[in-house]
Amino acid sequence: MRVLLTGGLGNVGQSAMRELTSRGHTVRCLDLKTKTNLKLARRLADDPHIEIAWGDLRRPEDVAAAVHGQDIVVHLAFITPKLSATGQESEKRPEWAREINVGGTHNLITAMQAEPVPPRLIFISSLHVYGRTETLPPPRTVSDPVNPVEHYAQHKVECERMVRESGLQWVILRLAATMPLAMRLDPGMFDVPLENRMEFVHTRDVGLAIANAVDLGAAQGASTPSQLWGRTLLIGGGPRCQYYYREIAERILDGLGIGMLPGAAFSHKPFCTDWLDTQESERLLHYQQRTLEDYVRDMRTLLGRRIRLIRMFRPLVRLWLLSKSPYRQPGPA
Repeated sequence: MRVLLTGGLGNVGQSAMRELTSRGHTVRCLDLKTKTNLKLARRLADDPHIEIAWGDLRRPEDVAAAVHGQDIVVHLAFITPKLSATGQESEKRPEWAREINVGGTHNLITAMQAEPVPPRLIFISSLHVYGRTETLPPPRTVSDPVNPVEHYAQHKVECERMVRESGLQWVILRLAATMPLAMRLDPGMFDVPLENRMEFVHTRDVGLAIANAVDLGAAQGASTPSQLWGRTLLIGGGPRCQYYYREIAERILDGLGIGMLPGAAFSHKPFCTDWLDTQESERLLHYQQRTLEDYVRDMRTLLGRRIRLIRMFRPLVRLWLLSKSPYRQPGPA
């Protein structure tokens, strides 16, 4: 299969690429030519299964060239509230983000519709579309109403509607909290209250879910009743990955040798995360393999010898982390 990944050099994109190419699929990545992405692309240059297509979702000609000849499109590229590859945040520049998120999705759908044989679309959405649900009994289900409270989530809801009305074969995957395997601070880590429900899903498991969706979709042709196309599925780690945020923060910070930070550093405003009903997505896609413990191990492996430096300079590391919190109150680190 020929698979286009928009935002293929990002967190989930790299996980999906890894799974897809291991199965012999040919992957084309549409992404921005940034310093970070150029560095990643150089590492992939020798892989015959990977093609890099530099471009901007706001430019219809870039999108049309990337879509041409593809069997399936996995649409990952989106400006997020934090940790965007552009260095900009959707909530601080909502109109600009909308040009990319909503306008870019429109350009993608238009390009797909113009193909002689339109490719199928896997649209990656988010549980943020449900809004703040702390007063509702968990878990969230596909049938729950959406109530987006952020520009980012509003863009996702609008794009989901466009996907459903596109006339293409599509599936929407709404992701739980998918933390990157990266050596950089997510400035949003302090925005989640410690008492907030949160479901974790390992980025590699999301990549597995996407690859399995590609394979399942390929197996379900026009003459085969589809269990996948035309559906919305929730992608999370399952019951063993359902926590309160305090547990997630403690396990990661303790596992990296930093230690849990004071509660005063974290927001008390309810955040758009919750536990999900993933029974149907797991039945179809069989992706729930890893846990939070696996993520902590992977982060420790990524950091390598730097773990010892973190422990050696633990007080300074803690002070540096706390300096990134907009909620920090005076007190010990």
